[in-house]
Amino acid sequence: MAPLPDQVTNTAWFMKKSLIIFDGECNLCNGVVNWLFKVAPQEVFEFVPFQSRKGQSLLLENGFSTQTLETVVLIECNGVFTHSDGFLKIVSKVPKWNLIATPLGFVPRTVRDTVYKIASKNRINWFGKSTACAVSF
Repeated sequence: MAPLPDQVTNTAWFMKKSLIIFDGECNLCNGVVNWLFKVAPQEVFEFVPFQSRKGQSLLLENGFSTQTLETVVLIECNGVFTHSDGFLKIVSKVPKWNLIATPLGFVPRTVRDTVYKIASKNRINWFGKSTACAVSF
């Protein structure tokens, strides 16, 4: 999804870090968050489980459902990014991995989002549900 400036919350205008809202009960999501903890510079991201109070509040402020989360949500001062755009924007901020994100950005969004949505829809079946979140809340 392209940046949606009209959806950017007041919170986004003074953020020091990009906010990543993710499903804290998804093993795949938790795995990606743990990977980002290891490879991304500390000052780049803040991780927010959608099940947390803060996650619920941010989702509401930006017009997303608080019942389920079908996509990663990246909130930055210049917009809100979801699906493959959000994921590629996240990966582009990780040293060396930006070399992968850049060429993938040339793949048409419809193709990227189709693959993303298939993975998102099946992530619990493929990777399982977690009893512990990578981020405490």
